[in-house]
Amino acid sequence: MENPVIKERLQKLRAVMQQENVDFYMMPTADFHNSEYVNEYFKVREFFCGFTGSNGTLLVWKDGAGLWTDGRYFIQAENELAGTGVTLFRMGDEGVPTLNEYLAEHMQEGETLGFDGRVVTAADGLRLEKRMEEKKIRFSYESDLAEQVWMDRPALPCGKVKVLSEKITGETYADKKKKVMKQVKKAGADSMLLTKLDDLMWLFNVRGRDVECNPVALSYGFLREEETLLFVQKEALTEEASAYFNEIGVTLREYGEIGVFLDKELKADERVLTDRRNCSYCLFKKVQNAAKEVDGKAPTELLKAVKNPVELANMEKIFIADSVAVTKFIYWLKKNVGKMTITEVTAADYLEGLRRQIPEFLDLSFPTIAGYKANAAMMHYEATPETASVLAPEGMLLVDSGGQYLGGTTDVTRTIVLGPISDEIRRHYTAVACGVLNLTHAKWLYGCTGRNLDILARLPMWSMNMDYKCGTGHGVGYILNVHEGPQSLRWKYIEGVSEAVLEDGMDVTNEPGVYIEGSHGIRIENVMVVKNGEKNGDGQFMHFDTLTYAPIDLDAIDVSYMTEEARQYLNGYHAQVFDKISPFLEPDEKEWLKEVTRAV
Repeated sequence: MENPVIKERLQKLRAVMQQENVDFYMMPTADFHNSEYVNEYFKVREFFCGFTGSNGTLLVWKDGAGLWTDGRYFIQAENELAGTGVTLFRMGDEGVPTLNEYLAEHMQEGETLGFDGRVVTAADGLRLEKRMEEKKIRFSYESDLAEQVWMDRPALPCGKVKVLSEKITGETYADKKKKVMKQVKKAGADSMLLTKLDDLMWLFNVRGRDVECNPVALSYGFLREEETLLFVQKEALTEEASAYFNEIGVTLREYGEIGVFLDKELKADERVLTDRRNCSYCLFKKVQNAAKEVDGKAPTELLKAVKNPVELANMEKIFIADSVAVTKFIYWLKKNVGKMTITEVTAADYLEGLRRQIPEFLDLSFPTIAGYKANAAMMHYEATPETASVLAPEGMLLVDSGGQYLGGTTDVTRTIVLGPISDEIRRHYTAVACGVLNLTHAKWLYGCTGRNLDILARLPMWSMNMDYKCGTGHGVGYILNVHEGPQSLRWKYIEGVSEAVLEDGMDVTNEPGVYIEGSHGIRIENVMVVKNGEKNGDGQFMHFDTLTYAPIDLDAIDVSYMTEEARQYLNGYHAQVFDKISPFLEPDEKEWLKEVTRAV
Protein backbone atom coordinates (compact mmCIF):
# COMPACT_ATOMS: atom_id res chain seq x y z
CA MET A 1 0.00 0.00 0.00
CA GLU A 2 1.38 3.38 -1.08
CA ASN A 3 2.21 6.11 1.42
CA PRO A 4 1.59 9.28 -0.64
CA VAL A 5 2.32 11.69 2.25
CA ILE A 6 5.90 10.43 2.75
CA LYS A 7 6.51 10.17 -1.00
CA GLU A 8 5.44 13.79 -1.49
CA ARG A 9 7.69 14.99 1.33
CA LEU A 10 10.66 13.14 -0.16
CA GLN A 11 9.90 14.62 -3.56
CA LYS A 12 9.93 18.15 -2.10
CA LEU A 13 13.18 17.43 -0.24
CA ARG A 14 14.83 16.22 -3.44
CA ALA A 15 13.79 19.47 -5.14
CA VAL A 16 15.49 21.47 -2.35
CA MET A 17 18.57 19.23 -2.60
CA GLN A 18 18.83 19.94 -6.32
CA GLN A 19 18.49 23.66 -5.68
CA GLU A 20 21.25 23.55 -3.03
CA ASN A 21 23.52 21.28 -5.14
CA VAL A 22 23.31 18.45 -2.56
CA ASP A 23 23.54 14.93 -4.02
CA PHE A 24 22.93 12.88 -0.85
CA TYR A 25 21.23 14.19 2.30
CA MET A 26 21.60 12.47 5.68
CA MET A 27 19.19 12.74 8.64
CA PRO A 28 20.08 11.00 11.93
CA THR A 29 17.81 10.66 14.95
CA ALA A 30 19.35 13.43 17.01
CA ASP A 31 19.05 16.88 18.47
CA PHE A 32 21.85 19.45 18.93
CA HIS A 33 23.19 17.50 21.93
CA ASN A 34 23.25 13.86 20.73
CA SER A 35 20.36 12.99 23.05
CA GLU A 36 18.88 9.50 22.75
CA TYR A 37 15.29 10.75 22.81
CA VAL A 38 14.48 13.93 20.96
CA ASN A 39 11.77 16.56 21.08
CA GLU A 40 9.21 16.85 18.27
CA TYR A 41 11.15 19.76 16.74
CA PHE A 42 14.07 17.43 15.96
CA LYS A 43 12.11 14.49 14.47
CA VAL A 44 13.21 15.29 10.91
CA ARG A 45 14.01 11.67 10.04
CA GLU A 46 10.54 10.59 11.19
CA PHE A 47 8.90 13.39 9.18
CA PHE A 48 10.54 12.22 5.96
CA CYS A 49 10.11 8.44 6.26
CA GLY A 50 7.47 7.68 8.92
CA PHE A 51 9.73 5.47 11.06
CA THR A 52 9.07 6.35 14.72
CA GLY A 53 11.82 4.33 16.46
CA SER A 54 14.33 6.10 18.69
CA ASN A 55 17.37 5.09 16.59
CA GLY A 56 17.99 5.26 12.87
CA THR A 57 19.48 7.36 10.07
CA LEU A 58 17.71 8.26 6.83
CA LEU A 59 19.70 8.85 3.65
CA VAL A 60 18.01 10.44 0.61
CA TRP A 61 19.38 10.72 -2.91
CA LYS A 62 18.09 11.58 -6.38
CA ASP A 63 16.19 8.37 -7.05
CA GLY A 64 16.07 6.55 -3.73
CA ALA A 65 16.21 6.56 0.06
CA GLY A 66 17.39 4.18 2.77
CA LEU A 67 16.93 3.83 6.52
CA TRP A 68 19.64 2.28 8.70
CA THR A 69 18.47 0.99 12.10
CA ASP A 70 19.42 -1.75 14.57
CA GLY A 71 17.93 -5.12 15.52
CA ARG A 72 15.57 -3.70 18.13
CA TYR A 73 13.55 -2.07 15.38
CA PHE A 74 13.66 -4.38 12.35
CA ILE A 75 10.03 -5.52 12.65
CA GLN A 76 8.73 -2.05 13.48
CA ALA A 77 10.70 -0.39 10.67
CA GLU A 78 9.50 -2.90 8.09
CA ASN A 79 5.90 -2.09 9.00
CA GLU A 80 6.31 1.69 9.13
CA LEU A 81 8.34 1.99 5.92
CA ALA A 82 5.82 0.00 3.84
CA GLY A 83 4.73 1.99 0.79
CA THR A 84 7.18 4.86 1.32
CA GLY A 85 9.79 3.76 -1.20
CA VAL A 86 12.41 3.83 1.60
CA THR A 87 14.63 0.72 1.74
CA LEU A 88 15.40 -0.79 5.17
CA PHE A 89 19.09 -1.52 5.82
CA ARG A 90 19.29 -3.94 8.76
CA MET A 91 22.37 -2.81 10.66
CA GLY A 92 24.57 -5.66 11.84
CA ASP A 93 23.09 -8.28 9.50
CA GLU A 94 25.51 -10.18 7.30
CA GLY A 95 26.05 -8.54 3.92
CA VAL A 96 24.37 -5.26 4.87
CA PRO A 97 26.67 -2.26 4.27
CA THR A 98 27.02 0.37 6.95
CA LEU A 99 25.83 3.87 6.07
CA ASN A 100 29.42 5.05 5.57
CA GLU A 101 30.22 2.03 3.38
CA TYR A 102 27.15 2.72 1.27
CA LEU A 103 28.12 6.37 0.81
CA ALA A 104 31.69 5.46 -0.10
CA GLU A 105 30.46 3.00 -2.71
CA HIS A 106 27.65 5.04 -4.27
CA MET A 107 28.82 8.66 -4.16
CA GLN A 108 30.75 9.86 -7.20
CA GLU A 109 33.94 11.92 -7.02
CA GLY A 110 33.30 15.60 -6.26
CA GLU A 111 29.67 15.13 -5.19
CA THR A 112 28.17 16.84 -2.14
CA LEU A 113 26.92 15.17 1.04
CA GLY A 114 24.52 17.34 3.01
CA PHE A 115 23.49 17.20 6.67
CA ASP A 116 22.60 19.57 9.48
CA GLY A 117 25.96 19.88 11.24
CA ARG A 118 24.24 20.65 14.53
CA VAL A 119 22.73 17.14 14.76
CA VAL A 120 25.74 15.10 13.60
CA THR A 121 28.47 14.49 16.17
CA ALA A 122 32.05 15.56 15.56
CA ALA A 123 33.13 11.91 15.83
CA ASP A 124 30.70 10.82 13.10
CA GLY A 125 31.57 13.82 10.93
CA LEU A 126 35.29 13.11 11.19
CA ARG A 127 34.78 9.44 10.32
CA LEU A 128 32.86 10.55 7.25
CA GLU A 129 35.62 13.01 6.33
CA LYS A 130 38.21 10.24 6.44
CA ARG A 131 36.04 7.79 4.52
CA MET A 132 35.12 10.24 1.77
CA GLU A 133 38.49 11.96 1.42
CA GLU A 134 39.65 9.91 -1.58
CA LYS A 135 36.57 10.85 -3.58
CA LYS A 136 36.95 14.54 -2.66
CA ILE A 137 33.39 14.63 -1.35
CA ARG A 138 32.23 18.10 -0.28
CA PHE A 139 30.28 18.50 2.95
CA SER A 140 27.38 20.94 3.20
CA TYR A 141 26.64 21.07 6.94
CA GLU A 142 25.56 24.62 7.76
CA SER A 143 21.96 24.35 6.50
CA ASP A 144 18.97 22.37 7.71
CA LEU A 145 17.18 21.57 4.44
CA ALA A 146 14.12 20.30 6.34
CA GLU A 147 13.25 23.91 7.19
CA GLN A 148 12.33 24.49 3.54
CA VAL A 149 9.87 21.56 3.48
CA TRP A 150 8.51 21.12 7.01
CA MET A 151 6.41 24.28 7.13
CA ASP A 152 4.39 23.48 10.28
CA ARG A 153 7.41 22.33 12.29
CA PRO A 154 6.94 22.55 16.08
CA ALA A 155 8.82 25.24 18.02
CA LEU A 156 11.91 24.49 20.08
CA PRO A 157 10.84 23.20 23.51
CA CYS A 158 11.29 25.54 26.47
CA GLY A 159 10.28 24.11 29.85
CA LYS A 160 11.08 25.78 33.16
CA VAL A 161 14.36 25.00 34.91
CA LYS A 162 14.07 23.48 38.40
CA VAL A 163 16.83 23.82 41.03
CA LEU A 164 17.55 20.73 43.18
CA SER A 165 18.50 20.92 46.84
CA GLU A 166 21.67 19.37 48.25
CA LYS A 167 19.44 16.88 50.13
CA ILE A 168 18.60 15.46 46.73
CA THR A 169 21.96 15.87 44.94
CA GLY A 170 24.33 15.11 47.80
CA GLU A 171 26.96 17.46 46.35
CA THR A 172 27.18 21.16 45.45
CA TYR A 173 27.90 22.62 42.01
CA ALA A 174 31.16 24.10 43.36
CA ASP A 175 32.41 20.69 44.51
CA LYS A 176 31.46 19.11 41.21
CA LYS A 177 33.18 21.82 39.18
CA LYS A 178 36.43 21.34 41.14
CA LYS A 179 36.42 17.64 40.25
CA VAL A 180 35.59 18.36 36.62
CA MET A 181 38.28 21.03 36.17
CA LYS A 182 40.88 18.78 37.77
CA GLN A 183 40.18 16.22 35.02
CA VAL A 184 40.11 18.94 32.34
CA LYS A 185 43.62 20.05 33.38
CA LYS A 186 44.75 16.43 33.48
CA ALA A 187 43.62 16.10 29.85
CA GLY A 188 45.92 18.99 28.92
CA ALA A 189 43.16 21.57 28.41
CA ASP A 190 42.44 25.02 29.84
CA SER A 191 38.68 24.93 29.36
CA MET A 192 35.84 22.64 28.29
CA LEU A 193 32.83 22.90 26.01
CA LEU A 194 30.06 20.79 27.58
CA THR A 195 27.18 19.88 25.29
CA LYS A 196 25.52 16.74 26.69
CA LEU A 197 22.29 17.70 28.41
CA ASP A 198 22.25 15.15 31.25
CA ASP A 199 25.87 16.02 32.09
CA LEU A 200 24.94 19.72 32.21
CA MET A 201 21.95 19.05 34.49
CA TRP A 202 24.11 16.93 36.81
CA LEU A 203 26.88 19.52 37.02
CA PHE A 204 24.62 22.49 37.75
CA ASN A 205 22.18 20.55 40.01
CA VAL A 206 19.16 21.56 37.95
CA ARG A 207 16.57 19.76 35.83
CA GLY A 208 14.37 20.80 32.89
CA ARG A 209 11.48 19.65 30.70
CA ASP A 210 12.74 19.91 27.12
CA VAL A 211 12.95 16.22 26.16
CA GLU A 212 10.07 13.81 26.67
CA CYS A 213 10.67 11.70 29.80
CA ASN A 214 14.21 13.13 30.23
CA PRO A 215 14.27 16.02 32.76
CA VAL A 216 16.79 18.15 30.87
CA ALA A 217 16.90 21.73 29.58
CA LEU A 218 18.38 22.75 26.22
CA SER A 219 21.71 24.30 27.15
CA TYR A 220 25.46 24.45 26.61
CA GLY A 221 28.20 25.00 29.18
CA PHE A 222 31.66 26.51 28.81
CA LEU A 223 33.96 25.98 31.78
CA ARG A 224 37.18 27.83 32.59
CA GLU A 225 38.96 27.82 35.93
CA GLU A 226 37.96 31.44 36.57
CA GLU A 227 34.46 31.44 35.06
CA THR A 228 31.55 29.30 33.91
CA LEU A 229 29.09 30.25 31.20
CA LEU A 230 25.72 28.58 30.73
CA PHE A 231 23.88 29.10 27.45
CA VAL A 232 20.19 28.53 28.10
CA GLN A 233 16.86 29.83 26.84
CA LYS A 234 16.09 32.84 29.03
CA GLU A 235 12.37 31.99 28.94
CA ALA A 236 13.22 28.74 30.75
CA LEU A 237 14.57 30.56 33.80
CA THR A 238 12.38 31.17 36.82
CA GLU A 239 13.29 33.87 39.34
CA GLU A 240 14.54 31.12 41.64
CA ALA A 241 16.76 29.65 38.91
CA SER A 242 18.20 33.04 37.90
CA ALA A 243 18.96 33.86 41.54
CA TYR A 244 20.57 30.44 42.03
CA PHE A 245 22.91 30.83 39.04
CA ASN A 246 23.86 34.30 40.22
CA GLU A 247 24.59 32.97 43.70
CA ILE A 248 26.89 30.18 42.44
CA GLY A 249 28.70 32.53 40.05
CA VAL A 250 27.51 31.17 36.72
CA THR A 251 27.21 33.67 33.86
CA LEU A 252 24.03 33.20 31.82
CA ARG A 253 23.91 33.66 28.04
CA GLU A 254 21.10 33.05 25.53
CA TYR A 255 21.01 29.47 24.18
CA GLY A 256 21.41 30.48 20.54
CA GLU A 257 24.55 32.56 21.22
CA ILE A 258 26.87 29.56 21.64
CA GLY A 259 28.06 29.70 18.01
CA VAL A 260 28.89 33.41 18.13
CA PHE A 261 30.71 32.92 21.46
CA LEU A 262 32.91 30.18 19.99
CA ASP A 263 33.58 32.24 16.87
CA LYS A 264 34.52 35.45 18.68
CA GLU A 265 35.41 34.92 22.35
CA LEU A 266 37.86 32.03 22.42
CA LYS A 267 41.55 32.82 22.75
CA ALA A 268 43.73 31.61 19.87
CA ASP A 269 46.04 29.72 22.24
CA GLU A 270 43.23 28.39 24.48
CA ARG A 271 43.15 24.62 24.72
CA VAL A 272 39.48 23.60 24.70
CA LEU A 273 38.41 20.08 25.65
CA THR A 274 35.57 18.81 23.45
CA ASP A 275 33.97 15.40 23.69
CA ARG A 276 33.69 14.54 20.01
CA ARG A 277 31.21 11.74 20.75
CA ASN A 278 28.58 14.30 21.78
CA CYS A 279 29.75 17.72 20.56
CA SER A 280 28.15 18.57 17.23
CA TYR A 281 30.26 18.65 14.08
CA CYS A 282 29.26 22.28 13.62
CA LEU A 283 30.45 23.45 17.07
CA PHE A 284 33.56 21.28 16.84
CA LYS A 285 34.54 23.07 13.63
CA LYS A 286 34.07 26.44 15.34
CA VAL A 287 36.34 25.43 18.23
CA GLN A 288 38.90 24.03 15.81
CA ASN A 289 38.92 27.25 13.78
CA ALA A 290 39.13 29.64 16.76
CA ALA A 291 41.34 27.85 19.32
CA LYS A 292 43.28 24.65 20.04
CA GLU A 293 40.83 21.76 20.26
CA VAL A 294 41.70 18.96 22.71
CA ASP A 295 39.97 15.65 22.04
CA GLY A 296 38.83 13.81 25.15
CA LYS A 297 35.89 12.36 27.04
CA ALA A 298 33.92 14.81 29.15
CA PRO A 299 34.84 13.93 32.76
CA THR A 300 31.25 14.65 33.80
CA GLU A 301 30.10 11.34 32.27
CA LEU A 302 32.02 9.08 34.66
CA LEU A 303 31.58 11.36 37.67
CA LYS A 304 27.82 11.37 37.09
CA ALA A 305 27.63 7.60 36.61
CA VAL A 306 29.09 6.85 40.06
CA LYS A 307 26.23 7.67 42.42
CA ASN A 308 27.14 9.27 45.75
CA PRO A 309 25.81 7.97 49.12
CA VAL A 310 22.92 10.47 49.22
CA GLU A 311 21.83 9.54 45.70
CA LEU A 312 22.03 5.81 46.48
CA ALA A 313 19.99 6.18 49.68
CA ASN A 314 17.30 8.12 47.82
CA MET A 315 17.30 5.57 45.00
CA GLU A 316 16.72 2.65 47.41
CA LYS A 317 13.57 4.31 48.78
CA ILE A 318 12.27 5.26 45.34
CA PHE A 319 12.87 1.80 43.85
CA ILE A 320 10.86 0.19 46.65
CA ALA A 321 7.95 2.61 46.04
CA ASP A 322 8.16 1.95 42.30
CA SER A 323 8.33 -1.82 42.82
CA VAL A 324 5.20 -1.63 44.97
CA ALA A 325 3.40 0.07 42.07
CA VAL A 326 4.56 -2.64 39.63
CA THR A 327 3.50 -5.42 42.02
CA LYS A 328 0.06 -3.87 42.52
CA PHE A 329 -0.26 -3.60 38.74
CA ILE A 330 0.53 -7.29 38.22
CA TYR A 331 -2.07 -8.22 40.86
CA TRP A 332 -4.73 -6.00 39.25
CA LEU A 333 -3.99 -7.32 35.77
CA LYS A 334 -4.14 -10.99 36.72
CA LYS A 335 -7.38 -10.51 38.69
CA ASN A 336 -9.18 -8.51 35.99
CA VAL A 337 -8.07 -9.82 32.60
CA GLY A 338 -11.07 -11.32 30.83
CA LYS A 339 -13.50 -9.71 33.30
CA MET A 340 -13.23 -6.20 31.88
CA THR A 341 -11.89 -4.68 28.66
CA ILE A 342 -8.18 -4.08 29.06
CA THR A 343 -5.93 -3.11 26.14
CA GLU A 344 -2.18 -2.65 25.91
CA VAL A 345 -2.77 1.11 26.25
CA THR A 346 -5.22 1.02 29.16
CA ALA A 347 -2.96 -1.43 31.00
CA ALA A 348 -0.03 1.01 30.60
CA ASP A 349 -2.28 3.87 31.74
CA TYR A 350 -3.29 1.95 34.87
CA LEU A 351 0.36 1.38 35.79
CA GLU A 352 1.11 5.06 35.20
CA GLY A 353 -1.80 5.95 37.50
CA LEU A 354 -0.27 3.85 40.28
CA ARG A 355 3.06 5.61 39.84
CA ARG A 356 1.40 9.02 39.95
CA GLN A 357 0.19 8.21 43.46
CA ILE A 358 3.81 8.17 44.67
CA PRO A 359 4.46 11.66 46.18
CA GLU A 360 7.88 12.06 44.52
CA PHE A 361 6.59 11.21 41.01
CA LEU A 362 7.61 13.65 38.26
CA ASP A 363 7.06 11.85 34.95
CA LEU A 364 7.58 8.54 33.17
CA SER A 365 11.23 7.76 32.43
CA PHE A 366 10.28 6.58 28.90
CA PRO A 367 7.02 5.80 27.09
CA THR A 368 5.72 2.51 28.48
CA ILE A 369 6.13 -0.53 26.24
CA ALA A 370 3.17 -2.88 26.71
CA GLY A 371 3.24 -5.70 24.13
CA TYR A 372 0.73 -8.56 24.08
CA LYS A 373 1.64 -11.91 22.55
CA ALA A 374 3.47 -11.38 19.21
CA ASN A 375 3.68 -7.61 19.75
CA ALA A 376 6.16 -8.27 22.56
CA ALA A 377 8.62 -9.62 19.98
CA MET A 378 9.16 -6.01 18.87
CA MET A 379 11.59 -4.77 21.53
CA HIS A 380 10.48 -1.14 21.34
CA TYR A 381 6.85 -1.67 20.37
CA GLU A 382 4.54 1.23 21.18
CA ALA A 383 0.78 0.70 21.05
CA THR A 384 -1.67 3.48 20.26
CA PRO A 385 -5.37 3.66 21.22
CA GLU A 386 -6.21 2.84 17.60
CA THR A 387 -3.85 -0.14 17.22
CA ALA A 388 -3.70 -1.57 20.75
CA SER A 389 -4.51 -5.24 21.22
CA VAL A 390 -7.22 -6.27 23.67
CA LEU A 391 -5.89 -8.54 26.41
CA ALA A 392 -7.50 -11.95 26.92
CA PRO A 393 -6.96 -14.66 29.56
CA GLU A 394 -4.32 -16.38 27.43
CA GLY A 395 -0.71 -15.73 26.48
CA MET A 396 1.54 -13.11 28.03
CA LEU A 397 1.89 -9.33 28.28
CA LEU A 398 5.36 -7.75 28.35
CA VAL A 399 5.48 -4.41 30.18
CA ASP A 400 8.69 -2.35 30.15
CA SER A 401 8.22 0.85 32.12
CA GLY A 402 9.76 3.32 34.53
CA GLY A 403 9.31 6.58 36.38
CA GLN A 404 11.15 9.81 37.06
CA TYR A 405 11.00 10.70 40.75
CA LEU A 406 12.51 13.32 43.00
CA GLY A 407 15.01 10.76 44.24
CA GLY A 408 15.68 8.45 41.32
CA THR A 409 14.90 7.08 37.87
CA THR A 410 13.47 3.57 37.48
CA ASP A 411 13.39 1.03 34.65
CA VAL A 412 11.70 -2.36 35.11
CA THR A 413 10.28 -5.06 32.85
CA ARG A 414 8.01 -7.94 33.72
CA THR A 415 6.42 -10.44 31.33
CA ILE A 416 3.10 -11.47 32.86
CA VAL A 417 1.18 -14.67 32.19
CA LEU A 418 -2.51 -13.97 31.51
CA GLY A 419 -3.59 -17.55 30.67
CA PRO A 420 -2.45 -20.76 28.97
CA ILE A 421 0.99 -20.67 27.32
CA SER A 422 2.93 -23.27 25.36
CA ASP A 423 5.71 -25.48 26.71
CA GLU A 424 8.12 -23.68 24.36
CA ILE A 425 7.22 -20.30 25.84
CA ARG A 426 7.62 -21.72 29.36
CA ARG A 427 11.07 -23.02 28.45
CA HIS A 428 12.06 -19.64 26.99
CA TYR A 429 10.73 -17.76 30.02
CA THR A 430 12.62 -20.02 32.41
CA ALA A 431 15.84 -19.42 30.45
CA VAL A 432 15.37 -15.65 30.69
CA ALA A 433 14.72 -15.86 34.44
CA CYS A 434 17.86 -17.98 34.89
CA GLY A 435 19.86 -15.40 32.92
CA VAL A 436 18.67 -12.61 35.22
CA LEU A 437 19.50 -14.64 38.32
CA ASN A 438 22.95 -15.69 37.01
CA LEU A 439 23.96 -12.07 36.50
CA THR A 440 22.42 -10.95 39.80
CA HIS A 441 24.77 -13.24 41.70
CA ALA A 442 27.93 -12.42 39.75
CA LYS A 443 31.19 -11.88 41.61
CA TRP A 444 34.23 -10.51 39.85
CA LEU A 445 37.57 -8.79 40.40
CA TYR A 446 37.73 -5.03 40.00
CA GLY A 447 38.77 -4.08 36.51
CA CYS A 448 36.07 -5.98 34.64
CA THR A 449 33.82 -4.21 32.17
CA GLY A 450 30.29 -5.22 31.22
CA ARG A 451 31.71 -7.31 28.37
CA ASN A 452 33.25 -9.65 30.94
CA LEU A 453 29.86 -10.25 32.61
CA ASP A 454 27.32 -10.21 29.79
CA ILE A 455 27.69 -13.92 29.01
CA LEU A 456 26.33 -14.84 32.47
CA ALA A 457 22.92 -13.48 31.48
CA ARG A 458 23.10 -14.68 27.86
CA LEU A 459 24.31 -18.24 28.49
CA PRO A 460 20.87 -19.89 29.03
CA MET A 461 19.76 -18.53 25.64
CA TRP A 462 23.06 -19.35 23.90
CA SER A 463 22.79 -22.92 25.17
CA MET A 464 19.58 -23.17 23.10
CA ASN A 465 21.31 -21.58 20.06
CA MET A 466 19.30 -18.38 20.57
CA ASP A 467 20.29 -14.76 21.14
CA TYR A 468 18.73 -11.34 21.68
CA LYS A 469 19.85 -8.51 19.41
CA CYS A 470 20.70 -5.94 22.08
CA GLY A 471 22.88 -5.48 25.11
CA THR A 472 22.01 -7.01 28.46
CA GLY A 473 22.23 -3.80 30.45
CA HIS A 474 22.81 -0.05 30.55
CA GLY A 475 23.41 2.55 33.22
CA VAL A 476 20.43 4.50 34.58
CA GLY A 477 20.56 8.20 35.39
CA TYR A 478 19.67 9.80 38.73
CA ILE A 479 16.56 11.87 38.01
CA LEU A 480 18.02 11.94 34.51
CA ASN A 481 18.14 9.86 31.32
CA VAL A 482 16.99 6.28 31.67
CA HIS A 483 19.93 5.20 29.48
CA GLU A 484 23.25 6.41 30.84
CA GLY A 485 26.90 5.67 30.08
CA PRO A 486 29.70 4.92 30.18
CA GLN A 487 28.86 1.56 31.79
CA SER A 488 26.96 -1.12 29.89
CA LEU A 489 26.65 -4.90 29.61
CA ARG A 490 27.37 -6.09 26.06
CA TRP A 491 29.13 -9.21 24.82
CA LYS A 492 30.45 -8.13 21.46
CA TYR A 493 33.92 -6.74 20.88
CA ILE A 494 33.85 -3.80 18.47
CA GLU A 495 37.19 -2.27 17.58
CA GLY A 496 37.44 1.35 18.67
CA VAL A 497 34.42 1.25 20.98
CA SER A 498 35.52 2.09 24.51
CA GLU A 499 34.46 0.10 27.53
CA ALA A 500 34.03 1.32 31.10
CA VAL A 501 35.28 -0.49 34.17
CA LEU A 502 32.40 -1.23 36.55
CA GLU A 503 32.90 1.06 39.55
CA ASP A 504 31.44 0.92 43.05
CA GLY A 505 28.30 3.10 42.97
CA MET A 506 27.42 2.61 39.31
CA ASP A 507 23.97 1.25 38.53
CA VAL A 508 23.12 -1.02 35.62
CA THR A 509 20.08 -2.85 34.26
CA ASN A 510 19.89 -6.62 34.00
CA GLU A 511 17.51 -7.47 31.14
CA PRO A 512 18.06 -10.58 29.01
CA GLY A 513 15.24 -11.70 26.75
CA VAL A 514 13.82 -13.93 24.02
CA TYR A 515 12.07 -12.47 20.97
CA ILE A 516 10.35 -14.78 18.48
CA GLU A 517 8.88 -12.83 15.58
CA GLY A 518 5.18 -13.51 15.10
CA SER A 519 4.90 -15.46 18.36
CA HIS A 520 6.11 -13.96 21.63
CA GLY A 521 8.59 -11.74 23.43
CA ILE A 522 9.96 -12.20 26.94
CA ARG A 523 12.03 -9.81 29.02
CA ILE A 524 12.67 -9.58 32.76
CA GLU A 525 14.53 -6.51 33.96
CA ASN A 526 15.90 -5.34 37.30
CA VAL A 527 18.23 -2.47 38.15
CA MET A 528 21.31 -3.28 40.21
CA VAL A 529 24.09 -1.27 41.88
CA VAL A 530 27.78 -2.21 41.65
CA LYS A 531 29.30 -2.70 45.12
CA ASN A 532 32.75 -3.35 46.53
CA GLY A 533 32.93 -6.76 48.17
CA GLU A 534 35.79 -8.47 49.95
CA LYS A 535 39.30 -7.22 49.35
CA ASN A 536 42.13 -9.69 49.86
CA GLY A 537 45.45 -10.77 48.41
CA ASP A 538 43.81 -11.53 45.09
CA GLY A 539 42.38 -8.04 44.76
CA GLN A 540 39.10 -6.14 45.18
CA PHE A 541 36.11 -8.38 44.57
CA MET A 542 32.85 -6.82 43.34
CA HIS A 543 29.18 -7.79 43.32
CA PHE A 544 25.71 -6.40 42.61
CA ASP A 545 22.99 -5.25 45.00
CA THR A 546 19.49 -5.34 43.52
CA LEU A 547 17.20 -2.28 43.64
CA THR A 548 14.11 -3.69 41.86
CA TYR A 549 11.79 -6.02 43.76
CA ALA A 550 8.74 -7.38 41.91
CA PRO A 551 7.67 -11.00 41.43
CA ILE A 552 8.96 -13.10 38.53
CA ASP A 553 5.93 -15.00 37.18
CA LEU A 554 6.01 -18.57 38.49
CA ASP A 555 3.16 -19.44 36.10
CA ALA A 556 5.80 -19.39 33.32
CA ILE A 557 8.56 -21.20 35.22
CA ASP A 558 9.37 -24.83 34.44
CA VAL A 559 11.69 -25.97 37.22
CA SER A 560 12.86 -28.94 35.14
CA TYR A 561 14.94 -26.45 33.14
CA MET A 562 16.54 -24.98 36.29
CA THR A 563 19.59 -26.11 38.24
CA GLU A 564 19.35 -26.44 42.01
CA GLU A 565 21.43 -23.25 42.29
CA ALA A 566 19.03 -21.35 40.02
CA ARG A 567 16.04 -22.50 42.10
CA GLN A 568 17.76 -21.28 45.26
CA TYR A 569 18.48 -17.93 43.59
CA LEU A 570 14.83 -17.56 42.54
CA ASN A 571 13.53 -18.51 45.98
CA GLY A 572 15.95 -16.12 47.66
CA TYR A 573 14.91 -13.24 45.39
CA HIS A 574 11.21 -13.93 45.97
CA ALA A 575 11.70 -14.06 49.75
CA GLN A 576 13.21 -10.55 49.52
CA VAL A 577 10.34 -9.36 47.29
CA PHE A 578 7.81 -10.48 49.90
CA ASP A 579 9.74 -8.96 52.82
CA LYS A 580 10.26 -5.59 51.13
CA ILE A 581 6.95 -5.16 49.27
CA SER A 582 4.26 -6.85 51.40
CA PRO A 583 4.21 -4.14 54.14
CA PHE A 584 2.85 -1.68 51.53
CA LEU A 585 0.04 -3.91 50.20
CA GLU A 586 -3.63 -4.39 51.04
CA PRO A 587 -4.51 -7.71 52.76
CA ASP A 588 -5.76 -9.41 49.57
CA GLU A 589 -2.71 -8.20 47.63
CA LYS A 590 -0.43 -9.41 50.40
CA GLU A 591 -2.01 -12.87 50.42
CA TRP A 592 -1.64 -13.07 46.64
CA LEU A 593 2.03 -11.96 46.82
CA LYS A 594 2.73 -14.68 49.39
CA GLU A 595 1.45 -17.27 46.93
CA VAL A 596 3.26 -15.94 43.85
CA THR A 597 6.60 -15.69 45.70
CA ARG A 598 6.38 -19.17 47.22
CA ALA A 599 9.47 -21.35 47.15
CA VAL A 600 9.82 -23.68 44.15
